[in-house]
Amino acid sequence: MYIFQSQIKRFGIFQISLLIAFHLMMSCSSSYKETSVALDDYEIETGFELQVLAAEPLLRAPVAMSFDDVGRIWVVEMPGYMSNMEGFGEEEPNGSIKILEDVDNDGVMDHAKIFLDSLVLPRAISHVYGGLLYAEPPYLYFTEIEHDKPVNRVVVDSLYAADGNPEHQPNGLVMNIDNWIYSAKSNFRYRRLNGVWLKEPTTFRGQWGISKDNFGRLYYNNNATQLIADYVLPNLMVKNHYANPKYTVNQILTADQRVYPLQPTLVNRGYVNGVLDADSLLVNVTASCSPLIYRGGAFPLEYSQNAFVCIPEANLIKRNTLRFHGDSITARQAWEGKEFLASLDKAFRPVSLADGPDGSLYIVDMHKGVIQHRAYASPYYKKKVKASQIDTVLKYGRILKVSTNQIKTSSFTNQLDQQQLLNSLNDTNGWIRDRAQQKLIATRDSDLNPLLGSLVLNEEKPLAQLHALYVLEGKGALSFELLKKSARSQNSQLVAHALVQLEKFISAEHTLNILPLYKDLIDRDDTLINIYLASTLGRWAQFSEEDFFTLIIQLLKMDSNNSILNEAILSGLSDREEVFLSFLHNSEVQTDLLNKELDYIITNKVANKKNPIFTRVVLAEDNRTKGAKLFKQICAACHGINGKGINGLAPPLEYSEYVSEPVERLALILLHGVTGPIHVNGKLYELNQSMPGLIANDALTDKDIAGIISYVTNAFSKNPKWLSPEKIKELRRVKSKSGGEFTEKELLKLY
Repeated sequence: MYIFQSQIKRFGIFQISLLIAFHLMMSCSSSYKETSVALDDYEIETGFELQVLAAEPLLRAPVAMSFDDVGRIWVVEMPGYMSNMEGFGEEEPNGSIKILEDVDNDGVMDHAKIFLDSLVLPRAISHVYGGLLYAEPPYLYFTEIEHDKPVNRVVVDSLYAADGNPEHQPNGLVMNIDNWIYSAKSNFRYRRLNGVWLKEPTTFRGQWGISKDNFGRLYYNNNATQLIADYVLPNLMVKNHYANPKYTVNQILTADQRVYPLQPTLVNRGYVNGVLDADSLLVNVTASCSPLIYRGGAFPLEYSQNAFVCIPEANLIKRNTLRFHGDSITARQAWEGKEFLASLDKAFRPVSLADGPDGSLYIVDMHKGVIQHRAYASPYYKKKVKASQIDTVLKYGRILKVSTNQIKTSSFTNQLDQQQLLNSLNDTNGWIRDRAQQKLIATRDSDLNPLLGSLVLNEEKPLAQLHALYVLEGKGALSFELLKKSARSQNSQLVAHALVQLEKFISAEHTLNILPLYKDLIDRDDTLINIYLASTLGRWAQFSEEDFFTLIIQLLKMDSNNSILNEAILSGLSDREEVFLSFLHNSEVQTDLLNKELDYIITNKVANKKNPIFTRVVLAEDNRTKGAKLFKQICAACHGINGKGINGLAPPLEYSEYVSEPVERLALILLHGVTGPIHVNGKLYELNQSMPGLIANDALTDKDIAGIISYVTNAFSKNPKWLSPEKIKELRRVKSKSGGEFTEKELLKLY
C-alpha cells in the first residue's frame, strides 16, 4: 500500500490509470495462457493437419461445443462424470459453460470466460434464436445473451433429461434445416415460434450425439453400432400414430463395426471372447458416439458428407463414405486397416465433433482416463483400471482442429447485411448456410420474401433452394403457389421438401389444383419423389378418396414389394386405413406386405395402441442405473461401494457365488435376507448378525429389486444377469423354514 501511495504522489492521473490497468492485467494473466501439447502420438490421414486449439488449464472434461456468430468456441464442461471409480461427486455443481477466445489472434485459444458455472452434469449446447440453448438435467434451458452474460433465462422443458444414467440421457441439440431442434436419446423435438417454445413427439434416436446431412436426414448411433440413420426427413413416417416404422428410421448403415486402434484397448467386457484380438486390440466398437456428417465444404470433394464417428474407447475417429439411393442410404468404412485419426495417447477421448465457420472439423476431446460409468463397470474393468492407474487422468480437456490447405477464414460475421446473408445461403460451408438461415428468419423483414422466393426457384443454386424455402417457412411466409412451383423443380430434394410443406395447405379448395401436379410427379418415376408422394397422398384423400387412392395404386404398380414405399403409404393413411384396404382389395395390385401392415394398424387402433413416441412422457431410467443408486443407498454401507465387503460386517460380493448363477438365489437373499455362517469364494464367514431382507420395505417395488440384481451381477460378476419383476413377485412367496432369513443350507437346497 505504501508503494502504491508513493506512486500516486509521483504520477499524474493518466499515469495512474495506466498503472491500475497494468496491475489488473497482471492479476488476470493466469487466464491468458496457451498450453503447448505435443501431438507426436497422433496419426492423421495424409493431407490433413491436426492442431490443438485449447487445452488444460483452460478447460476440463469438455463434452460439447458450439460456435457463436463471431467464431468463438463455447464449451460445456462435465468434470463431475466419473471423477473416481466409485462415481462419487456426480451431484456436485462443478460443471460449466465457457467461452474460449483467441485474444492474441495466433490461432490458439488463450482465454476462457465463464458464461455459466455451478452446473450439475451439463451435457448439451446450441446457439439458436440469438441466444443459447443448453441442457442441465433435468432441464432444457434457453437464455438470451447480453455482454457475454445470461439474461432472461426460461425453462424450455422441465423433463428434458429427467431420469437415467449420464450416458443415457438426452443430448445433442442439433438445429435441422426444417427449423426443428433434435436430440439423441430422445423422442421429442423443439422450436420457438413467435416467442413460444413448442415441443412435439418425434422418432427416438441414438445414444450420444446426433448430426444431419444437407437434405435434412438425421444420423446417430449407439455404443455397439457406429452409424445409424433415418432414410427420410424427420416425422415423415410417424403421421399415423398407430404405425411403427421399421424400414425407414433407425436403420443401421454400417454392417462393419471393425476398428483399427494403434494400441491395446481397455474396455469393460475385454474378457469376453472376441472383444479383443490376440494382441489385446479392440476388434469392434464398444463405445461409439457422436457421428458428424461433414458439411464444411473445405475438405477435398470426396470428403463431402462423409460420416466421421468418435470411438473414444479406442482413441480414434473413424471415417465412413455415404451413398444416397433416393429411398435409402448405405455407408462403408473409407479404409480397411487404418483410421482417419488414431492416437497412442490412452486419454484421447473424442466425444463430440463439429463443423466450424472456416470449414474445419473440430474435435471435443474429454481427455479423461475413465469414461465407463460405474453403473456398468465390470470387475474386470475396475481391476484393469486400478492396475493401469488411468483413473488418475482427470484434470484435462482439449479442443482439436482438423484442417487442410483449402481451409479459409470464415466469411460469416454478425455484421452481414441482408444481401450478404442471402448470398450465404449458397455457401459451400453448411455451418454458414445454417447460421444465415436462422439470421434471416430472425429479421422478420417481409421485403425479403420475393428475393427468397426467387432463390427457392433458382435451379443453379440447389443448396440455397432448400435453405431459402425454410427461411420462408420460419417466417410463416410460404405460399401455396410457391410450393406448387417448387414441386415442379428439377431438384428432387426441393420437390420432396415442397411435398412435405404442401400438407399445410390441404383443403378442398386446393385439391383440384394439386391433383395434376401429383400425376405429373408420378410420371417422373423418381425414387426419392415417389417416397414423399406416397407419404402425402393419403392425407389429401380426405377430400377425394377415389382420385388420390388411384394415385397410390399407381405407385404400388411400380414397386408393390418396396417396404419403404409401403411404409410411406401407411404413414399418410392416418384414419383412412379401412377405406383404403377395401379400395386395395378391389384393385389389380396384390401386396401381402401392405395388407398385413394395414391389418396390424387397424388392430392397434381398436386397442388404442399407439406408437410409443406418442405416449412416452419421459425417458425411463434403465435398470442398472437405478440399481446402482439403490445399492449405494442400501447395500454399500455393509458390502462396500466396491463390493469387497467390510471385515466383521459383511462378506465380499465381488466374484461371489451368490452373485453369479443362479440369480434366483441372489433374489431370495435380497428379499428375505440370510443368516448364520456362509461360505463365499471358499472362505467361511461366521458373522454375529443377520442380513435383513428388503421384503418389508414398501418403498421398494419388484422393479427396484430387479434393478439391484441387474447392477450387482454386472458390477461384481463376469456374467451380468437379470430377473423380471414378475419373477421377483413370485419369489416373494418363497419362504424359509423360519419364515424369516434363509440359511446357507436352505438356499443351496433351493437353488
